[in-house]
Amino acid sequence: VLGLLVWTLIAGTEYFLYPAFGWVMFVAVFYWVLTVFFLIIYMTMTYTRIPQVPWTMVGLCFNGSAFVLYLIAAIVDASSVTKDLDSHNYNSWAASSFFAFVVTCCYAGNTYFSFISWRSRTLQ
Repeated sequence: VLGLLVWTLIAGTEYFLYPAFGWVMFVAVFYWVLTVFFLIIYMTMTYTRIPQVPWTMVGLCFNGSAFVLYLIAAIVDASSVTKDLDSHNYNSWAASSFFAFVVTCCYAGNTYFSFISWRSRTLQ
C-alpha cells in the first residue's frame, strides 16, 4: 500500500519533465509489481509446489535489492523536491518522498527478517 502511494503521488504530477522523478517512478512501480507478484505466490502457497527454488535466498535478494534501490530512489526523490521547480506539484512530491522513506524502512526490516530466515536455514 505504501509503495502504491509513492508512485501514485508522483504519477499524478508532471514528473516526466524531471528525469529524477522518472527514476523514482521506475523503482516504485517495479518493486510494487514484484511485491504483489511475491505476495500472490506466498498467499497461494505456490512456492511449495516449486521446491527447487531456494525461496529464502530469493526473498533475501529481493528484499535486499529493494532496500538499496528504494533508499537511492528516496534520496533522489527528497533531493529533487523544491518549490522552485513547480509549486503546484510540491505537496505531492514531498509526500511521495516521505512515503518512499517509509517504504525503505519496511524493506530494511523485511531484509533483516529474510536474513535471519536464510541464516537459520543454512545452519540446519
